[in-house]
Amino acid sequence: MKILIVRFSSIGDIVLTTPILRAIKTQLNWVSIHYLTKRKFADLLENNPHIDKLITIDHTINEVIADLKVERYDRIIDLHHNFRTLQLKLQLNIPTSAFPKLNIAKWILVNFKYNRMPNIHLVERYFQAVKSIGVTNDGLPCELYLKNSDEIDTMATFDLMPGTYVAIAIGAQFKTKQLTIRKLKEIIRQLEIPVILLGGKEDIPCANELISETSSSKVFSACGKYTILQSASIVKQSKLLLTHDTGLMHIASCFNKQIVSVWGNTVPAFGMYPYLREKNQFSIHEISNLSCRPCSKIGFQRCPKEHFKCMELQDSKAIAKDIQDRIEKN
Repeated sequence: MKILIVRFSSIGDIVLTTPILRAIKTQLNWVSIHYLTKRKFADLLENNPHIDKLITIDHTINEVIADLKVERYDRIIDLHHNFRTLQLKLQLNIPTSAFPKLNIAKWILVNFKYNRMPNIHLVERYFQAVKSIGVTNDGLPCELYLKNSDEIDTMATFDLMPGTYVAIAIGAQFKTKQLTIRKLKEIIRQLEIPVILLGGKEDIPCANELISETSSSKVFSACGKYTILQSASIVKQSKLLLTHDTGLMHIASCFNKQIVSVWGNTVPAFGMYPYLREKNQFSIHEISNLSCRPCSKIGFQRCPKEHFKCMELQDSKAIAKDIQDRIEKN
């Protein structure tokens, strides 16, 4: 059997498809898995041993449709389920199965604050797409495979041994998912353990301000210096990850890390909280009584209400205590 798995983006969503790949390979005989994604996310999958062929596009499926037709797939497993994958399925004209995206339920939750989402993780919804071929959830975590070149020597780079620091993902794709600099300062000042800040080039000014106004001897910046897989290596070697609703949160789950997550405009009810077997391995900090939340299923670059209470009201003392307690217990 030859299967085409489709998930174009983004970091977290792609990482959350990896249990499907493993389950298909271990539960079905003589199966070949091809995976179609966007080129900029290929690094997340290129070392995955369950993928026999990785196919990438830059913009449209027209870049690869002729090659896909030649492959003569037995089935498409659609883990993106959008207009682009509809085009793909129509052109290949082979049996397909998709996961329930629940866009109507998400729309109702965002616009009317009425939660009709099932109380299950997105990974469990992904598994509904492979139920028809006899594949079930093995209950094991997500997977991310690093090359030797991805591994960062934290001792040589930051003078920190693995397991002796907290990683903090200070960025996010949308500003309404991010803690304010003021809140981050408050949290870091209360921590008794060194910190490595993670983010992209756009997060460098925030990182520099945090270092200059906290303690430069215990706060180090990796923002803008490393690839996503190299940042994953830093997370892998950390004691704990403090994160927003980001791709690094899901990457941390691959390495069975303790995760302290802080939620702004998005909500865990969408099914994108950390995928960990032990529920006590992660915590969720959110301001749950706001009438304006969630304001989006993805995010905005500024608060639509201009008050940003979902982050401004976060309890920095409680977050710092949560981190310290988890460090002491583990």
